[in-house]
Amino acid sequence: MENQSVQDYMQQLGRQARAASRLASSADSGLRDMALLAVATALEDSAGTLAVENARDLDSGREHGLEPALLDRLELTPERIAGMAEGLRQIAALPDPIGEITDLGYRPSGIQVGKMRVPLGVIGIIYESRPNVTADAAALCLKSGNATILRGGSEAIHSNLAISRCMAAGLADAGLPEHLVQVINTPDRAAVGALLTLDDYVDVIIPRGGKGLIERVMSESSIPVIKHLHGVCHVYIDGAADRQKAIDVAFNAKTQRYGTCNTMETLLVAESAAADILPELADKYSAEGVELRGCERTCALLDGINAATEEDWDEEYLAPILAIRIVDDIDAAMAHIEQHSSQHTEAIITQDFDLARRFLREVDSSSVMVNASTRFADGFEYGLGAEIGISTDKLHARGPVGLEGLTSQKFVVLGDGHIRK
Repeated sequence: MENQSVQDYMQQLGRQARAASRLASSADSGLRDMALLAVATALEDSAGTLAVENARDLDSGREHGLEPALLDRLELTPERIAGMAEGLRQIAALPDPIGEITDLGYRPSGIQVGKMRVPLGVIGIIYESRPNVTADAAALCLKSGNATILRGGSEAIHSNLAISRCMAAGLADAGLPEHLVQVINTPDRAAVGALLTLDDYVDVIIPRGGKGLIERVMSESSIPVIKHLHGVCHVYIDGAADRQKAIDVAFNAKTQRYGTCNTMETLLVAESAAADILPELADKYSAEGVELRGCERTCALLDGINAATEEDWDEEYLAPILAIRIVDDIDAAMAHIEQHSSQHTEAIITQDFDLARRFLREVDSSSVMVNASTRFADGFEYGLGAEIGISTDKLHARGPVGLEGLTSQKFVVLGDGHIRK
């Protein structure tokens, strides 16, 4: 973008994306799948280059004092590169949602009325740290017939541009326009502000990142936003929980990865189960280096832990820190969740079927689980192939946003010369 202002550059990307989106929606499904498979192969073939570019970002992140959890999100290990490629192949294998007609039926007038699934158009995606989002998000947009403009964090710019070159190669192999997937190539923060006001070209914005980023997008965007503000996820261990299941799930939900939005941040334990389960669980957390912050009853039960403050119940740590509260029963647990949850993901550990059904019905979050780790709350694990993000909104898309969340439906009417009388 030499000799070009950020605003002019973003307008150019918008025009190119809008033109490409018209081609994407009409492109044969086989072509889009061919492009995805070609990108997957390009990612694997370029694993060495991706590692080199990612190392540049990691070195820069360490120099600038990025937190360990953020460095973890930034790193492209061989396993994560392989995971990106596998995610693309899974997406390619999914049924094409575009053009699907449902609810087709005759009206008394003789016409047939139904709904057809169509792309949203142009999707702007703003995200931080995790460069694998570049491939996942672009692939989901392509499969669902959308064009996309991606703006990754400046801390991952070398990784993102390397992945975008693989995307371009795959599109070229399939004969599709390169502007279907465009990665903003400047770290200038003004590009974010410009993207948020491209009303004429961009149909929806999806932010993925920290609370500060999401709040900025919500404040500045003149375009509809699909988002979740943060992930304060809970696990509630009920008095009727299986002891080993409770320990296994609560340990995994916190320690499997710290820097993700579906990691448990607060553990709630029924008073009737606390003495039997918490001491062993606390020892496991301690051995893993997790700092525990407990309520008054928790501190009385466990030695050597810190007292939780009121702020801890609302905190998304993204770090090896866990808040623990002992509660009277499921009603107290659900009251705590109602007050402090970000409506992302909550889990109950119990063998009581009736209580499990109550929890599923009454807890108002985008994912609610029984006897399973909150770490399962992502699109790959839900069978979506990958996800473009998690939505805690209640309109359009909720929970992990996969292909269907990137489409809408329009009414279609079939007649045979019918006129209204």
